[in-house]
Amino acid sequence: MPATGKPKGKTPGRLLKRADFMAVRGGEKRRGRLFLVEVLDRGDDCAPRVGYTVTKKVGNAVVRNRVRRRLREAVRHAADDMAPGSDYVIVGREDVLAIPFGQLKAELSRRLRGTR
Repeated sequence: MPATGKPKGKTPGRLLKRADFMAVRGGEKRRGRLFLVEVLDRGDDCAPRVGYTVTKKVGNAVVRNRVRRRLREAVRHAADDMAPGSDYVIVGREDVLAIPFGQLKAELSRRLRGTR
């Protein structure tokens, strides 16, 4: 890690359009206690892309944004575990706020690699 405290490496692209999110729903689902990771192989060699979803069941806007921010930061640290040419949608749950950040990073890395 460089002196700035931010991880090196390329950050993944973002999924922004609803059609992209809906396409990923048809892919593989990796369930966990903290979040659900949906993965779709696009079949090209471009950089991976990631999108975040946090439903209103999780809480009000402040809570949902905190969940999303923690997930975004964990993805920056685990970007090396993402396969090129894949799209990922991470559906966050409220438990993301209750665990230490190190455990969140480890769990996300495992889910992105596809191991249990």
